[in-house]
Amino acid sequence: MSENTKVEAKRVFIGAGCNRVVNNVSWGASGLVSFGAQNAVAVFCPKTAQILTTLPGHKAAVNCTHWLPSSKFAFKAKNLDRHYLLSGDSDGIIILWELSTLHNNWRHVLQLPLSHKKGVTCITAYMVSETDAMFASASSDGVVNLWDVSFPAQSSEECKVVCLDSICVDTKAIVTLALAELPQNPGRFALALGGLDNKIKLYSGERTGKFTSVCELKGHTDWIRSLDFSLPLHITEQTTDCIMLVSSSQDKVIRIWKLVLVGDVGSWRREITLASYIEGPVFISGTSTYQISVESVLIGHEDWVYSVEWEPPVINSIDGRLVNHQPLRILSASMDKTMMIWRPEKKTGVWVNVVCVGELSHCALGFYGGHWSPNGLSILAHGYGGSFHLWRNVSSSKEAENWQMQEVPSGHFAAVTDVTWARTGEYLLSVSHDQTTRVFSSWKNEEGNEAEDEHWHELARPQVHGHDINCVAMVQGKGNHRFVSGAEEKVVRVFEAPLSFLKTLNHTCAGGEGSFPEDLQADVQVLGANMSALGLSQKPIYLHSSSEPLERNGGGDGLDTFETVPEAAPVELKEPPIEDQLAFHTLWPESHKLYGHGNELFSLCGDHKGNLVASSCKAQSASMAEIWLWEVGTWKAVGRLQSHSLTVTHLEFSYDDTMLLSVSRDRHFSVFSIQRTDNGEVSHKLMAKVEAHKRIIWACSWNPFGHQFATSSRDKTVKIWSIESDARIKQILALPQFGSSVTAVAWTGLDRKEKSGCVAVGMESGLIELWTIKIIETEEGTTATAALALRLEPFMCHVSAVNRLVWKPTEKCESNQSLLRLTSCADDNCVRVFDFKF
Repeated sequence: MSENTKVEAKRVFIGAGCNRVVNNVSWGASGLVSFGAQNAVAVFCPKTAQILTTLPGHKAAVNCTHWLPSSKFAFKAKNLDRHYLLSGDSDGIIILWELSTLHNNWRHVLQLPLSHKKGVTCITAYMVSETDAMFASASSDGVVNLWDVSFPAQSSEECKVVCLDSICVDTKAIVTLALAELPQNPGRFALALGGLDNKIKLYSGERTGKFTSVCELKGHTDWIRSLDFSLPLHITEQTTDCIMLVSSSQDKVIRIWKLVLVGDVGSWRREITLASYIEGPVFISGTSTYQISVESVLIGHEDWVYSVEWEPPVINSIDGRLVNHQPLRILSASMDKTMMIWRPEKKTGVWVNVVCVGELSHCALGFYGGHWSPNGLSILAHGYGGSFHLWRNVSSSKEAENWQMQEVPSGHFAAVTDVTWARTGEYLLSVSHDQTTRVFSSWKNEEGNEAEDEHWHELARPQVHGHDINCVAMVQGKGNHRFVSGAEEKVVRVFEAPLSFLKTLNHTCAGGEGSFPEDLQADVQVLGANMSALGLSQKPIYLHSSSEPLERNGGGDGLDTFETVPEAAPVELKEPPIEDQLAFHTLWPESHKLYGHGNELFSLCGDHKGNLVASSCKAQSASMAEIWLWEVGTWKAVGRLQSHSLTVTHLEFSYDDTMLLSVSRDRHFSVFSIQRTDNGEVSHKLMAKVEAHKRIIWACSWNPFGHQFATSSRDKTVKIWSIESDARIKQILALPQFGSSVTAVAWTGLDRKEKSGCVAVGMESGLIELWTIKIIETEEGTTATAALALRLEPFMCHVSAVNRLVWKPTEKCESNQSLLRLTSCADDNCVRVFDFKF
């Protein structure tokens, strides 16, 4: 391959979970939803339930995102071709991004010049006009900064951001903010702050400068968690306007406050009476006097109320004029696993809860926030498990509402440590420090034909564990789908696909590819699996017992009554499952436990025929650094390979299964020959041990067309080695030094005749590069040439260390492949799939 060969890259799929913080999610007037996924800002489209992109730039976890304009100001954003997004991280940095809706491309506009000393906890904004906005950011050290931003009219101009004021409110954190223009007082704003001292602090000021404290609102008895101002409400025919402020707290109560203009400073006098005390505090802003009173107290949630939000304004036509009208509806989300919609009754005006939606499963640990769509027909919650939950009102009549759950994107909410493809590549399997194993696959769309763009979804969650999972390997060969996983424990666990999964697989794009024939499915007697009370072993649910699950739980001698985990109900899924099903009804039964290692598991791999699995664990000594070989089927230990003195970080069998390559923290690689004797026993011998790099070796990968392999290391290099005919190992190539530690490497074949292949390189910085490698074998020995084929742009890559790269298996690696598919996983909680056209 020559230098100038053009390789095209296409983003196929991104799976990621949402950071577990409160103000992390924002639904924009653009119709897109933003959220923080570790150090990246992710953006997804609720219509397709696909994550569109991730934005690289933050060096710490993203705590909050906020669209300009958000769904609240969608009525001011009818024909914008550019939308903006603010994101704040736990280092105090805030970045402004621009989305051009015409070309659908993102741009890093600027980083705010004045950063917070501690993590950003909340960002709120008020759109003054289509091109002007004010926004405020709060930090956990009690400082609030107010900003003015003006967007350019032409694309050639830049955004202007000015810091208006910095308010040092308190030594304690401010966790929520709300900003509004005061009624009948253009240019004057009210800023409400909520924090850990149970009081709502109200500040007032002009768009040009300083904000001053005007009053405090007392009533809540625990931390204030969320505040939101309504847009002006017209109370009567007269011009008296008011705005309302809704607040929620960890005291489980929602309060609605009414802020009314009562007159000019000179004309209005207050009599100090008992009645005036009940009516609430009064403050002056400019030439106007305002009074704040409690409109209503809403009690209905049974746990902390993390968010409250007014329904976005709707636009009504009155006498030919378009008037935006603020609906009196509030959405609240709570840790009691429910979201509620509140509105006043028509006759009495009493606020009541009219809609209650939520997850009732035992595993969703409550909601961190709830958001309206711009048109008010959908509501979105994000939960403790990094998950999204979306409901849409599908009812045509205004009176009877019918909220139905919709598809959402999903993914891991902690570092993804390993990923692997199914045997023929029909799905991929990833494991993570969030203690889950997940299956992702593309689904057929309704028409049955595959669309231009595949839509990927989470298909199953085979393992929900009690320890962080470090490694996974698919068992190759014939028969049912099986995988082995290793977690922060000494046991390797073997899982086998249940019947419910095999039937569900038929509805995915790859399901028809003979992945597991119908006649063999008849042998599978297990329908699914149940979670045990302590969340470590998963017990099978058999086909014949599925009719009487209740008898098994009740009765007996009462010994199992502490197992309050409800029974799983595994079924064939004909459409992508929602979080509730995934978390509980798609488990795979555990068929074996493999004991032998003395420390936590670190690496696993299987051979290509499906006969052996190799495993390694964390090690500080040679005895702990043994590699164990297990025979598939009997699951007996058939070998203990000694060579390394520290943790073996990666293992891989050669494509002809005659050799096992291991790389280690001790900076050496070892090659073992693996032979089967006539009576079926496995024999192994250490062929070579070489000190290959100056720092820890992170990964290795074999050439599919020969006995060459690549190793990658923290010393920022990738080296290519060849096993010569006399069993000597020599280095035949070193790629030019990379920009950061090389944490993942994967080799795939391009052309067998030319002995050419492609090596994907993943780095600690999250970046991925492709190099084409050509092996030249002569009588003197083996040599190789390499050329950079593609450097993926940062917007397509990960933002943290890449932990694994794996090429999708192709039919026997035949000659001339032009379309290749690669999956990657990283510390940024993301699993990605790319297509490359050579």
